[in-house]
Parts: sequence; C-alpha cells; structure tokens
Amino acid sequence: MRVVGGGWRMMPMVSALAALALQAASGGWTWSLYEGDGPLVLANDIPDTAELRATLQCQPGSGAVTVSVYGSPVSAGFARITAGGATAASQARVGRDGKLEAGIPVGHPAFSAFVADGRMTIAVGDDVRSITVERPHMAKLRRFADRCAG
Repeated sequence: MRVVGGGWRMMPMVSALAALALQAASGGWTWSLYEGDGPLVLANDIPDTAELRATLQCQPGSGAVTVSVYGSPVSAGFARITAGGATAASQARVGRDGKLEAGIPVGHPAFSAFVADGRMTIAVGDDVRSITVERPHMAKLRRFADRCAG
C-alpha cells in the first residue's frame, strides 16, 4: 500500500489498532491508570468490567502506596514485598472480596526497583503473588509513582 501525502493521518488509527491487538492477545487484560479527585489507581483489569488482578492506589503526594492482589483467598500476616534485589516488610491484611493488601513507601528501594523493571512479588507465608507490568504500560507505572511521591 502506498500512501501519498497525508500519510501521517493514518498513524493514530495504526496506533489504536496496535493497542487493540495487544489487548486482545492478553485476553482483554491491561493496565489502566485512573486519575481524578480521589485516590490515584493503577489497575490490572479488563476495562469496563469488575475483573481485577491487582491494583496500586495512593493519595497523590502522600508518598505511600497500597498494593492489592486479587485471586484465591489469602490470610493476613507479615508480607515480604520484593522487587529487584530489595525487600520491604509490611503488614498484610485481607480486604473486601478476599484481596490481599499491603503498603509500601514510594521511596523504598523495592518500590523503586518495581518502577524500574515492572516486576514485584508479595509473599505471606508460603503464598506468593506476582505483579508484572508489561513494557507497553511502564509509562503508566512511572506516572503513578511520580504522582504518588511525597
């Protein structure tokens, strides 16, 4: 196909089609950044549904993030949050719908490593949950971290 003049107008459509293909390949799962008057939320979700795998939430400028992982029932206890070569300790609690919640400061080396490479694990006893932010969504994770920083 040869585009003569005005080819730049095709770029938004090509970008949109590429994004739809990526979302379809992942079964509809994506990372969505929700910004508004309330808390800032980065969610691993299927948009326009109640399906969630994980969320990161903060009050902008607070310097603290609550990480929630959804799935099979879990129990509360002492959590190890690991990313890169760093580990943070946090009290884990079971929230609504059986989600596992733990807090971590934005400035902690484990959170910084997560923002750098998009991989984090949360372990409570023998239960280990992983969170992965894929490369196409890393800019959302960095924006989230920047807005949460105190």
